[in-house]
Amino acid sequence: MRPEHDAVIPSWNEEHRLLAAIRGGDRSAAEELVDRTYSSVFASMCRLCGDRELASDLTQDTYRKAWEALPGFNGQSQFFTWLYRIGYTTFLNHIRRPRLMKSLDDENMPEAPDRSPGAEEILGNAEEAEHLREAVLRLPEDLRFTVTAHFWGGLAVKEIAAIEEITTVAIRKRLHKAFSLLEQALGGNVEEERQ
Repeated sequence: MRPEHDAVIPSWNEEHRLLAAIRGGDRSAAEELVDRTYSSVFASMCRLCGDRELASDLTQDTYRKAWEALPGFNGQSQFFTWLYRIGYTTFLNHIRRPRLMKSLDDENMPEAPDRSPGAEEILGNAEEAEHLREAVLRLPEDLRFTVTAHFWGGLAVKEIAAIEEITTVAIRKRLHKAFSLLEQALGGNVEEERQ
């Protein structure tokens, strides 16, 4: 099942028109492309990290990196596909980055924000979703990217195959293997989660 962002993400021709305008310095075209893709990138980051504030930061970082790399974007894949890969890499770099520790006795340390779950999390089977997210993030890298790109990023199998430079059959085999591993990790609840 593909996410609802299909209607928002520009068509191939529309995307090329916007990218050409952006390269020509048209700021309104850049704003339009961000408007059309932002919610999908943000939703993907939320699913990856499980924290809306962090997802917002990662989304901003994704767009910053995309604008810096835009001259090298050749347009052989859709912009969102390329953008999702940048976002996914940004997320991986974040979780691999060493964290600076501060003493709790430090007078200059800001007050810790309230991390208690909101109504949205409580009502949405947050615990089961978190178990699934953790299980997905424990998959081997190739399987993890394939699952997150397809189900959380909404990329088609052929788009993932193009990114990974392998066949669509190989991507489908990865998905099948990932489902088997997730089913083992979650005790048989994967079929329910996929629907």
